[in-house]
Amino acid sequence: MDANEILDYCLAKKGVTESFPFDNETLVMKVDTKMFLLMGLERQPLAINVKTDPEWSAELREQYPQITGAYHMNKTHWNSVTVDGLKRDLIFKLIDQSYELVFKSLTKKAQNEVNSL
Repeated sequence: MDANEILDYCLAKKGVTESFPFDNETLVMKVDTKMFLLMGLERQPLAINVKTDPEWSAELREQYPQITGAYHMNKTHWNSVTVDGLKRDLIFKLIDQSYELVFKSLTKKAQNEVNSL
């Protein structure tokens, strides 16, 4: 899986925008105004940061060496995921959960605006 596949998958979701708020290499995907995925485009191997349910995070970190607490982020809620060696379905499931967790944290008004797109 490459960065373009991840980008396309994210952009297909309602209300998603992309930006580079930190530097020219770290792509940030947001739903409304909140981040749900970060991806270092220059990093090899490719890795993403996603928000994950804390209980599932613990399981994932035990099961996969490619999944660790996200650098510079709340490690209870955010994971760094090195894409190499992981199944495509798992990566998409991680992205889906991150999007859903962030979407649920939006105000009802913002949720309604995203759903109307």
